[in-house]
Amino acid sequence: MKPDSKRSNNTAGEHILVCLSSAPSNERVVKTAVRMASVFGSPLTALYVRTPDYDSMDPADRKRLDANIRLAENAGAEIVTTHGDDIPEQIAEYARLSGVTKIVIGIKSADRRRIFFRPTLTERLFELVPGIDIHVIPDTSTLSSYRSRKESYEGSFIPSWRDIGVTAALLAAATGIGFLFQRLGFTDANIITVYLLCVLLTSILTKGYTCGVIGSFISVILFNFFLTEPRLTLQAYGSGYPVTFAIMLVASILTSTLAAKLKAQAKLSAGDAFRTKLLFDTNRILQGAKDENEILTITASRISKLLEVDTVVFPAAEGALSEGRLFSAGDEAGSAVKAEGDEYNAAMRALKGKTASGARKTPDKGSRFVYSPIRAGDTVCGILGISDPKSRSGSSDRGIVQSILGECGLALENLRNAKGREEAAVLARNEKLRANLLRAISHDLRTPLTSISGNADTLLDGFGMLDDETSRSLLSDIRDDSEWLAGLVENLLSISKMGDGSIRLDFSDQVVDDVLEEAIRHIDRDGAKHRIRLDLRGEPMLARMDARLIIQVIINLVNNAVKHTPTGSEITVSAAAENGNALISVSDNGPGIPDEMKRRVFEMFFTGDSDIGDSRRSLGLGLPLCRSILEAHGSELVLTDNEPSGCVFSFKLPLSEVHLND
Repeated sequence: MKPDSKRSNNTAGEHILVCLSSAPSNERVVKTAVRMASVFGSPLTALYVRTPDYDSMDPADRKRLDANIRLAENAGAEIVTTHGDDIPEQIAEYARLSGVTKIVIGIKSADRRRIFFRPTLTERLFELVPGIDIHVIPDTSTLSSYRSRKESYEGSFIPSWRDIGVTAALLAAATGIGFLFQRLGFTDANIITVYLLCVLLTSILTKGYTCGVIGSFISVILFNFFLTEPRLTLQAYGSGYPVTFAIMLVASILTSTLAAKLKAQAKLSAGDAFRTKLLFDTNRILQGAKDENEILTITASRISKLLEVDTVVFPAAEGALSEGRLFSAGDEAGSAVKAEGDEYNAAMRALKGKTASGARKTPDKGSRFVYSPIRAGDTVCGILGISDPKSRSGSSDRGIVQSILGECGLALENLRNAKGREEAAVLARNEKLRANLLRAISHDLRTPLTSISGNADTLLDGFGMLDDETSRSLLSDIRDDSEWLAGLVENLLSISKMGDGSIRLDFSDQVVDDVLEEAIRHIDRDGAKHRIRLDLRGEPMLARMDARLIIQVIINLVNNAVKHTPTGSEITVSAAAENGNALISVSDNGPGIPDEMKRRVFEMFFTGDSDIGDSRRSLGLGLPLCRSILEAHGSELVLTDNEPSGCVFSFKLPLSEVHLND
């Protein structure tokens, strides 16, 4: 049973940490920790401390380490890699920062003995984290092939020919400088300082501790042999020289070991800095992606470039794979590819399986890639394939892959959350529009319908008894209300078609004067209470338009002016040529529109607060419809002030190439 299945039931508040290593018994340690996590229903973390001697690890030990890490991954553990040369300190520090309550660690029989009174790893842990339970699993294995620690030490003890040459050259240079200093009359303290510098440089320029320690001994011998009396012997006349030699030897050894340790720490720090910068850059690039496919492509390209391996990524949706992209090592562009044959089967197994993201396994038979799912929460968004896993150092690359996939999953989740918020906002806005429409229609249609019904009842009840003038007035009211309802329905149909894109524009060259005159003839009869005039300047013009829709725009603009200006106001419809366009405007000399309301007049259902005329019967659809129609014509409806009072609505239509006088 995987610990993930019970994490939600972690009533004991436990957090278990298992320490990973290349020891044969580490498999048993991991399985024990998995069982403990399953019993407690607690999260499980598998920690590997990478030391400076990792690069010299025996291939068999590295393979065993990779297998132990994979075992922990498949059990649902979170894999963490830290870097340092003090393993107990690294384990203790991580345990303190992560809230670990139990540590499971293995111990070899050799670790149970004190060597030169030096505390063992487990004894150090007991000292460093006294408040955490430490469960020690003894190593009962007799596997003779486990020599990782021994071989790592042997690797550091046996220097290369290059290191031997560097050490010899530095010692020879120090001895030559010592001869020069003696001739110049410098004291022995200055010469000893030169040898200490030589030992420090040896530790910096060579690998491991061996050359530095050996150089410390040889430097003392060279100083005694060449630079003290009697020369060319290992004897010394001065009674204090033995003490000087001893201090020089101790100082040289300390300098050598400290320099080697600092160099190893600097190497590990550089690795940590690289990984930190890598994750920062990856996060920055992923956050700039516009869609899921771009995020998946960036992830595959990034891993291919950093690890110098071939990668392939397939977007996944509803249990199916889409066309993916293949990236050769170092190639950032990639090429389109489809999952076929064995590759498709392997990718689908990863899609349908429960493999953790970033888990490294042996490729399926006939497959070139090791496939892992890329998740955003509980949803699989894609499948990533990484080639050539055997030739890579598993634990190091595993950490990079897992970190990048983690950033990828976070970016995918953020993108989905943003889309969800946007869809929710659109849905809320649509619901608000629908509610406003229903409320406005139910309120504003009640009056004309009631009027029509009431007037019709009066005519029926008083048939033959009403005089002609009364009957004519009632019929006139019925016609007015019916025309208003017809205009409302026309606007509703038009604006719905403009919104969903189903309306088709029938462009043709039309005479602007004729279009305006036709629009004026269809103005509401309330327009008779105003002075509506047509101002056509210059010669007649031809403009490219959908005449039916432009007529509807003019009608709506004039009716809007009629409804929002006092009786007797002047409304002017004008047209003039301007820079290759026909400038059409509808102006009035009414009270105008306040500045704070101008930005809202084109909003649907906005009717303002005017009580002039019959504005109460407006649904606020006219101006939004006009704007939508003109945008479909590639134009814009502009609102400006009319001097000294009133407002002007204007728009432009492109003039046709052919003119009437041609």
